[in-house]
Amino acid sequence: MSKIKLGIIGYGNLAKGAECAIAQNPDMELVGVFTRRDPASVQIKTPDVPVLHLDDAKAWKDKIDVMILCGGSATDLPTMTPDMAKKFNVIDSFDNHGAIPTHFANVDAAAKAYNHIAVISVGWDPGLFSLNRLYAAAVLCQGESYTFWGKGVS
Repeated sequence: MSKIKLGIIGYGNLAKGAECAIAQNPDMELVGVFTRRDPASVQIKTPDVPVLHLDDAKAWKDKIDVMILCGGSATDLPTMTPDMAKKFNVIDSFDNHGAIPTHFANVDAAAKAYNHIAVISVGWDPGLFSLNRLYAAAVLCQGESYTFWGKGVS
């Protein structure tokens, strides 16, 4: 069986969760973790997978099927996702709800120009919280959807 070769950019809590999820799927293989920190200072759980500096990611263009971007929505992903979509198929967890249309447009243009696939805003919210609200609305059609963090829902 051919495995999907995955890379991860960043190594905070989100990336650690992605690494654990990859390990549970026999059709996936983590092939590299990329960081802005000193790679020698980053200890990952998956044996024999290199930790490399983010600047080295471009050299892995033909070795990675999908790059999982685990940067922050405020400053990292708005530039990182469109840039990486030029080199890889990408997934991010962008969650700045008001800026999603702009983020989508920027990422979509970059991915299309380089014939890549980009999936944005995958995670808790938007993502799993949105699906939970959808399921609840299907069953409790007279219910009320709201959030605990401010205006709007994804």
